[in-house]
Amino acid sequence: MTVDLRTRSDAAPPAVHAATLLARDLPAAFDRLGPRAATVATRTLRPLEVEVDGESWTWRPDGDRVSVVPGRPTGDGRRAHVRLRAEQLEQLAADLVTPVGLWTASSLDIVEGSISHVMDWWLVLRAALDDHRWEPVDEIDLPADLHRSFAPDEDPADMRRFLEQAGYLHLRGLFTADEMTQISADMDAAAPTYSRGDGNSWWAETTDGPQLVRMQGFQEHSPTTAALLADRRFLQIADVPGCGHVRRRTEGNAIEALFKPLGVTEGISDIPWHKDCSLGRHSYECCSLTVGISVTGGGPTTGQLRVIAGSHRVLMWPALADPTTVGLPEVELPTEVGDVTVHLSCTHHMAQPPTERPRRVMYT
Repeated sequence: MTVDLRTRSDAAPPAVHAATLLARDLPAAFDRLGPRAATVATRTLRPLEVEVDGESWTWRPDGDRVSVVPGRPTGDGRRAHVRLRAEQLEQLAADLVTPVGLWTASSLDIVEGSISHVMDWWLVLRAALDDHRWEPVDEIDLPADLHRSFAPDEDPADMRRFLEQAGYLHLRGLFTADEMTQISADMDAAAPTYSRGDGNSWWAETTDGPQLVRMQGFQEHSPTTAALLADRRFLQIADVPGCGHVRRRTEGNAIEALFKPLGVTEGISDIPWHKDCSLGRHSYECCSLTVGISVTGGGPTTGQLRVIAGSHRVLMWPALADPTTVGLPEVELPTEVGDVTVHLSCTHHMAQPPTERPRRVMYT
């Protein structure tokens, strides 16, 4: 097993042309997919009219298979309808963007139906076009103790096996309480240097007014944080998967410091269920590692990371409203000061908001 799920490369991007895709490549891919199409979607597919630069094609279920035919859907049954530019369809096929990515950018034109209908067809599209080792949910083997945490000196092979199976790690006490106390003080000192609209910070509205919730490039404001990023304790995390992971950034936005306030009423502070590849490029970049450093402790009332164990191994929506639809266990990851969480870029996760006491955490 490996967490390197890449099947495409920017060095050799796939050549996708909308007209050829609809007339030849996609019908052939759907035909090769065969009856597996019926096992991919989250529910019964409805015909989808894909209108590309004014020309319509119908993606339709045919028993336990799917097909592509020119023209609009026939009959009086329920259907969905999406308008795309040729460039958008090509990007979708090449896995450069997802419907969630288009929707987030306010560029997904759904004429009839909802994004959920488009997402179900996106699952079929990915199954047909991608050379990927997706596993059925009922065949996913997971560690016996999904709440297991690791001391820094435990066997790296055990950590790797857990990460490969579950999609996340909890490392206890990797950093000291004194280091976290200094970083927390650095956060307080750095906060006044950020302002709304500066391009380096996120803000949210709370019941107590506007609140800074994310400071990018925080290592430039915190010598202690900069030192941790060069420390062997941190760097050895990249060795756990055995796939040659390296730090993506050493300058600029190398790490972000987050305030998790109480009473958020508007804005992005605690992001709901998603994969980090939910906007696109899964087959080019997954699985990268996201590392969370607990400046303060986290838990059910102070806010914490939640994950869906094994979700990196199945073909599923990259963003969810209801994790119970997946069929995999949802796991809370409470942490102490100085603990570290690691999750794969295509492990479904969310930030549970605090309800009693605010939290501080850094992510890189």
